[in-house]
Amino acid sequence: MSLSHLYRDGEDRIDDDDDERENFEITDWDLQNEFNPNRQRHWQTKEEATYGVWAERDSDEERPSFGGKRARDYSAPVNFISAGLKKGAAEEAELEDSDDEETPVKQDDFPKDFGPKKLKTGGNFKPSQKGFAGGTKSFMDFGSWERHTKGIGQKLLQKMGYVPGRGLGKNAQGIINPIEAKQRKGKGAVGAYGSERTTQSMQDFPVVDSEEEAEEEFQKELSQWRKDPSGSKKKPKYSYKTVEELKAKGRISKKLTAPQKELSQVKVIDMTGREQKVYYSYSQISHKHNVPDDGLPLQSQQLPQSGKEAKAPGFALPELEHNLQLLIDLTEQEIIQNDRQLQYERDMVVNLFHELEKMTEVLDHEERVISNLSKVLEMVEECERRMQPDCSNPLTLDECARIFETLQDKYYEEYRMSDRVDLAVAIVYPLMKEYFKEWDPLKDCTYGTEIISKWKSLLENDQLLSHGGQDLSADAFHRLIWEVWMPFVRNIVTQWQPRNCDPMVDFLDSWVHIIPVWILDNILDQLIFPKLQKEVENWNPLTDTVPIHSWIHPWLPLMQARLEPLYSPIRSKLSSALQKWHPSDSSAKLILQPWKDVFTPGSWEAFMVKNIVPKLGMCLGELVINPHQQHMDAFYWVIDWEGMISVSSLVGLLEKHFFPKWLQVLCSWLSNSPNYEEITKWYLGWKSMFSDQVLAHPSVKDKFNEALDIMNRAVSSNVGK
Repeated sequence: MSLSHLYRDGEDRIDDDDDERENFEITDWDLQNEFNPNRQRHWQTKEEATYGVWAERDSDEERPSFGGKRARDYSAPVNFISAGLKKGAAEEAELEDSDDEETPVKQDDFPKDFGPKKLKTGGNFKPSQKGFAGGTKSFMDFGSWERHTKGIGQKLLQKMGYVPGRGLGKNAQGIINPIEAKQRKGKGAVGAYGSERTTQSMQDFPVVDSEEEAEEEFQKELSQWRKDPSGSKKKPKYSYKTVEELKAKGRISKKLTAPQKELSQVKVIDMTGREQKVYYSYSQISHKHNVPDDGLPLQSQQLPQSGKEAKAPGFALPELEHNLQLLIDLTEQEIIQNDRQLQYERDMVVNLFHELEKMTEVLDHEERVISNLSKVLEMVEECERRMQPDCSNPLTLDECARIFETLQDKYYEEYRMSDRVDLAVAIVYPLMKEYFKEWDPLKDCTYGTEIISKWKSLLENDQLLSHGGQDLSADAFHRLIWEVWMPFVRNIVTQWQPRNCDPMVDFLDSWVHIIPVWILDNILDQLIFPKLQKEVENWNPLTDTVPIHSWIHPWLPLMQARLEPLYSPIRSKLSSALQKWHPSDSSAKLILQPWKDVFTPGSWEAFMVKNIVPKLGMCLGELVINPHQQHMDAFYWVIDWEGMISVSSLVGLLEKHFFPKWLQVLCSWLSNSPNYEEITKWYLGWKSMFSDQVLAHPSVKDKFNEALDIMNRAVSSNVGK
């Protein structure tokens, strides 16, 4: 911004009330001078550029401050500024009338001061300049630039989806017409000449004017004070309450909560008046103003006196009115109370009727239950009578099963709620013991399976099964198996020889789906496994003619992981038996082969590497390779173990004990002018001795390729000679 205004005449910028104060307000002169490209600029001196406002100046050429102020010279004479003449009242009235007229304003009618003012610095503008950027122009030509363009603004709006005649925005919510301005009639404040809303605002925002409402309310209140022109007295209006209205009122607020009932009986002492008064509920406080005050004179209880002497009412008995109001209230309360009592009695009748229906249903159900229990009791007593020793028609197990089936089908509820355990113990257990008295499980393993399966469906507790329990006191079938069937099994297992395993395995396979799981686990863990463990300890692989897998492996489907503790002593005994074994003895393979899929892969491989692979290596080391007279027995003994030991172990044996000797023989044969056809047959013959799995191993491939290379080099060397 130019600093030329700092050098203007001090008298134009000095204010009498702003002594020694900087004025930073932006004036019209500041704006005009800023947009003046030909204004005079002040160039700073070197000292001013270095020290700024602290630069030293001569007293004669003292530069004014940024606000354009100079120190006052109070010794100078007083200069008066002309303020003009005051216009008369007639001229002001004419000006007001001219303001009210809505006539178009022309550019020539504007006062000269309305346009841009001339600068007072003298020579900032050229005489030929008529205006500059930022100056004030006539608003009559506003928007006239559009006629000189190609309408780029309109085109941009249409590209963005604007439709002419509609408002802006995504949903065309903008206003279509520009905001209108309404000229105020005079120079009064806002609202002094009535509503200033335009027609457009009334259409866009239709609201009821609060001033009109206030005027209507005022007229309505004013009309109440006017005297009726007819002069007739208004008849009193009476309001009546019917009994139905009182009942409806009582039903709305008939139920009080416990705290409200307690508050309704609280003793309240009112000391707000001149005398102490006692109320027996908070509800009475609301009616205390209805009671006329005895201490006040009669005139003070009547209507207030007007300016003139007021007439005394002809009939004014506040005590009588109070008593009548009390009687009315008591009557209303009594009506409400009677209505509530009547409603309560009706509800009680309905409730008792429903209770009667429920009791009738319960009574019928109890009668049916008693009848069914009587029939069940008769059947049970008949069973007990036929179980007596001196009975001519004793009860059999099949007949007892049919009786229990009848109880379960026809009297299921009674049968389910009854104590089946005690009933079965008293009736079924003696018959079951008699049924299995001559039974030998190892000879006839399927004996009794059908009858036990039938009793399982009759006696087993489904709820106990769903929870996986084994409570003998809650399940009759489990108790039956444990107390009647299990003793026969224990007796047979004690006499059973583990090496004769087939009868016992067949017996348990026949009963595995009938007996409870926990009883089967008890048989296998407590009876069978100890017998097997003791027999394994007594087994000697060198002297026993019966192989151990023949009486251990049949237990695998039933016992599975329970046999794991037996495998370690079996491997130990087999390892000790293989210490003096030679690969020429094929019996070792027959003994070990059944255990290959039983032992874990890791334990089986470790057993083979420790006990079999070293023996096979010694056998291969003793093998003599002679193309003219070859003995293949040792080689066959080793290759026969291919399925038993891993391929990697077998290849390791061949790399260490076979291929070095075989390649050495091949080289020596090729060095003595051999017959190449015989060498080729010899090479192919040895290669056919190995299986495809062994030949596919990379190490074996490399050895045979090495032999081919040796043969090719020998043939090429002989051809070169």
